Amino acid sequence: MDEVDSAIVHHLQLDGRLSNRALAEKLGIAPSTCLERTRLLHRRGIIQGYRAQVSLRALNRPVQAMVATQIRPLRREVVAAFEKSVTQLPEVVSVYTMAGSDDFLVHVTAQDIDHLHAFLLDHFTERREIISFRTSIIYQHLTNPVLGPLPPTAEQRT
Repeated sequence: MDEVDSAIVHHLQLDGRLSNRALAEKLGIAPSTCLERTRLLHRRGIIQGYRAQVSLRALNRPVQAMVATQIRPLRREVVAAFEKSVTQLPEVVSVYTMAGSDDFLVHVTAQDIDHLHAFLLDHFTERREIISFRTSIIYQHLTNPVLGPLPPTAEQRT
């Protein structure tokens, strides 16, 4: 990615609804050039899509938690079945497959603490492959809205 591609990615992370004309204006390039570069960024998989960021509170999901989970046996089919079933639950926002003491980190939402408790009892305590889980309530969730490439490592520069 060159400087123009990086600038396109930067501006689209700030506002994914930015029109091609407005984006080209911000970058000081022709709209046709901007459109072609943006399309190429899509084809290369650098821009993977656009989405609306929706308030969890507005969706009646004000309580968030991370559920650190361990499963056994750690076989491919057990892991795949767990991932598939958990990602289909409406309370689940995302699932991270981890290395280390926990096998998964599951980001969940609920209406309130009682619903969170019921969700865990219904979907985590009943599963035979889950040997343990720990739940941490999320007080605040902050994200970095604009990511840029990291500088190359010493090995990458040589």
